[in-house]
Amino acid sequence: QVQLVESGGGLVQAGGSLRLSCAASGRTVGTYGMGWFRQAPGKEREFVAAISWTGGSTLYADSVKGRFTISRNNAKNPVYLQMNSLKPEDTAVYYCAADRSGQAMRPPAFYDYWGQGTQVTVSS
Repeated sequence: QVQLVESGGGLVQAGGSLRLSCAASGRTVGTYGMGWFRQAPGKEREFVAAISWTGGSTLYADSVKGRFTISRNNAKNPVYLQMNSLKPEDTAVYYCAADRSGQAMRPPAFYDYWGQGTQVTVSS
C-alpha cells in the first residue's frame, strides 16, 4: 500500500505563487508515475499535471501550461507542483496521485493511489 500526503496549500492573492509537495509512505513510489489533479466546488476532478517515473516525460493541462511546473525528487518527497501566476480559477482542492505503470498519464482512472488533498484558494 502507498499513502500519499499533500502539503503546501493555502490562501494566496492572484498573481502569487505556491509550491505543493506530496510525501509518500508505505511502498516506494520511485518507479511510479505521479500526477496532480484538482477539484473545485461543484465541478469534476480534473487533470493538472503528470510526470513519469524518470522525470523525462511531463504533461500539463492547457489551463496551467506555462504557469505550473511539476517535478520530482525520488530521494525525498516524490513530487512537487510549483504554481506561479495563480488565478482565482485555480482555486480548488489539489490531489496527488500515483500510477504503478510509471508513465505520465492524464486520466484519473489510471492512478492507483490518491492523497486526501490540500486546499488552494486564490483571492482576486
